[in-house]
Amino acid sequence: MKYSHRLSDAVHILTYIGASEIVEDDLSSRAIAGSINSNPSLVRRLMSSLKNAGLITSEPGRAAVSLSKPTTEITLLDVYKAIEEPDLFHVDEETNQQCPVGANIQSALHKAYDEVQQQAEIEMSKITLSDIVKDVVDGNKKALS
Repeated sequence: MKYSHRLSDAVHILTYIGASEIVEDDLSSRAIAGSINSNPSLVRRLMSSLKNAGLITSEPGRAAVSLSKPTTEITLLDVYKAIEEPDLFHVDEETNQQCPVGANIQSALHKAYDEVQQQAEIEMSKITLSDIVKDVVDGNKKALS
């Protein structure tokens, strides 16, 4: 199974921007990609989605990026909605409709997955970028002491 890192990488980008007290002033896609251990083109694509969602602002042609809102006002749900597909889980639509299980599994899973999606979104809305930045900054302070 292939896992998407888009949410983690997008939160990483926002945390890098929001944790200005522990990162260098270089907010270029290359510097951020170095932190993620990825490539600058991925960072630029994610930053484009974050900008379209109103979470960051940037100036064309310059490595000048900033958060559009305070870290206390950006939730994991905001980031998820900015960069991911709308659903956490996907139902296999290619089941055997002649089988009593295959004919009914899709509606049963849609119901179960919708419940999980709703609860996940409620929990994601409680976690702010500020919480994550604080944990990163605190972890950095511990590492330096």
